Amino acid sequence: MAATLYIETQGTGPDLVLLHGWGLHGGVWDTLLPRLIPHFRVSRVDLPGHGQSRSTPMTAELRDVAQQVLASVPANATWLGWSLGGLIALRAALDAPEKIRALVLASTTPKFVTGPDWPMAMLPEQLQEFATGLQGDYRETLLRFLSLQVQGDTAARASLRQLREALFSRGEPDTASLAAGLELLRVSDLRHELKTIAMPALVIAGGYDRLTPPAAGEALARCIFGARYTRIDKSAHAPFLSHAHEFAASLTAFMEGLDAGRHEMRGAVS
Repeated sequence: MAATLYIETQGTGPDLVLLHGWGLHGGVWDTLLPRLIPHFRVSRVDLPGHGQSRSTPMTAELRDVAQQVLASVPANATWLGWSLGGLIALRAALDAPEKIRALVLASTTPKFVTGPDWPMAMLPEQLQEFATGLQGDYRETLLRFLSLQVQGDTAARASLRQLREALFSRGEPDTASLAAGLELLRVSDLRHELKTIAMPALVIAGGYDRLTPPAAGEALARCIFGARYTRIDKSAHAPFLSHAHEFAASLTAFMEGLDAGRHEMRGAVS
C-alpha cells in the first residue's frame, strides 16, 4: 500500500520510531525529544489523518494502517507506540517482524474496550460517547479526551496544558480519520496473537492511567515472551509528558540493552 505520511527525523544513532495516540500528531513528543536525539535517530510519524498527514486518510483496518507506517519508516528500528500508536506497533510487529528491531509499548493495550474476560479497559459506552461527539463539536470531544488522559496524574495540570497546546498546532485533523481511529480502538483485539511476537519489548504503564490501566500493561507484558514491564506510579496516560525524565531513562536503558545484547528471552514483568 502506498503511503505518504509526514515524518520528522532528528538525531543520530540507532533508529527509533515514535507513534502518537488518537487525535494528536508527532509534535506531542516535543518534551521528550531533547532527551532522545543525543542518543538516537528519532523519526516522529504523523499517523494517517492526523497532523500533516491528514490528506492521507486513516482506514478502520488496523493492518492497513500498520502497512502504511511500515512503508514510511526506516527498517530495523525500535518502535515506540503510545496508546493507539502502540496498537499499530503491535500489528506491525505481528505482520512484519523482520522489519522491526524491538517494541516499546507505552500506555497501550491489545484490547481497548472491556469484555467478559478483559475488565481492565474502557467501557464500550465511553468510547461510543467520543464517537458520537465527533459528529457534533469534535474540538470539544478531543479536549474532553485529553482531560481524561491526565486524570490522577501528579502533574496533571502541566500535562494537560502541553496536550492542549499540541492538539491543533499542526492544523485540524481529518474527522473521518478520527472516527476510523476510534473504530480501530473499538474492534481490535490482538491478545491471542501476542505469543507469536519474539522480539525484545518494553511495556511502560502509568499507575493512575484510566484508559489503559496498569493491569492491562502487566497482562500485555506477560503475553509477549521476554517482555519487560515498568510502571511509573504517579503518572496517568501520558507518562512521557508528566514524567519525561523517568520515561526517557527506562527507554534509554532498554535501547542500550539492545546494543549490548543484554535482553534475555524470558519473562521479565517486574
